[in-house]
Amino acid sequence: MISWLTRLIKGVIIALGFILPGVSGGVLASILGLYERIISFLAHLSKDFVKNVLFFIPVGIGGILGIALFSAPLEYLLEHYQVPVLWTFTGTIVGTLPSLFSESTQKSRRDSKDWIWLLGTFIISGLLLFFLNDLVGTIPANFVSFILAGALIALGVLVPGLSPSNLLLIMGLYAPMLTGFKNLDLVGVFLPIAIGGATTMLLFSKAMDYALNHYHSRVYHFILGLVISSTLLIIIPNPRNTESISYAGSSFTTFLMAALLFIAGITLGAWMSKLEEKYK
Repeated sequence: MISWLTRLIKGVIIALGFILPGVSGGVLASILGLYERIISFLAHLSKDFVKNVLFFIPVGIGGILGIALFSAPLEYLLEHYQVPVLWTFTGTIVGTLPSLFSESTQKSRRDSKDWIWLLGTFIISGLLLFFLNDLVGTIPANFVSFILAGALIALGVLVPGLSPSNLLLIMGLYAPMLTGFKNLDLVGVFLPIAIGGATTMLLFSKAMDYALNHYHSRVYHFILGLVISSTLLIIIPNPRNTESISYAGSSFTTFLMAALLFIAGITLGAWMSKLEEKYK
């Protein structure tokens, strides 16, 4: 019973990686000692299937509880304190960057091709994300777009260090997702996200396992380019995106609070990275 409750609590904590920009579900799963078992289960479904399903049931229940518990406070904070909150998230991501850079060279030394991957991904992804609404129009918050959100959340679990929520912020899907979570919209939000997440997990778990084993450095430099560009776009106003940060009406106190919370976020991100390294 204690083991079951422990796994449920771990699920609640991992849920923060689904809804907090700057926090990776994969990192939290790694810290809590579940990441390798998740990847192994997904990459080899037929092996000990029933045993693994029973093991992860409380984790899944905890994840749902975590989303339900934290969505309403986050929605309130973003509505009333957008600038300080988004700068806090940004600081958290910045705090994890040294760990990501270190992880990128765990299996090989950084070379010129790695820098090309990083810079190329940074430039291309930054331009695509900034002009996303011009390219595809406004992304409506509907069943199909929440399937995409589920896919991004799943990638955040499969790839430690990748935070899907900052991408959802830029795409304008983050606030509608939080509202759906808060209102426990099972059919309109939870179901499509579950479909997108489960499909992505099944399709990409083996591919990600292979890529990380054979192209570890390239994959991580790709992730770094994406993380840096999407993080910058969190704090850069974008007139093309109604969900973008707005500094209109911000006072000196707001900017001071944002600066202090940015530093606090960096400290938190660095601490989480140290925890991940300790419990790998």
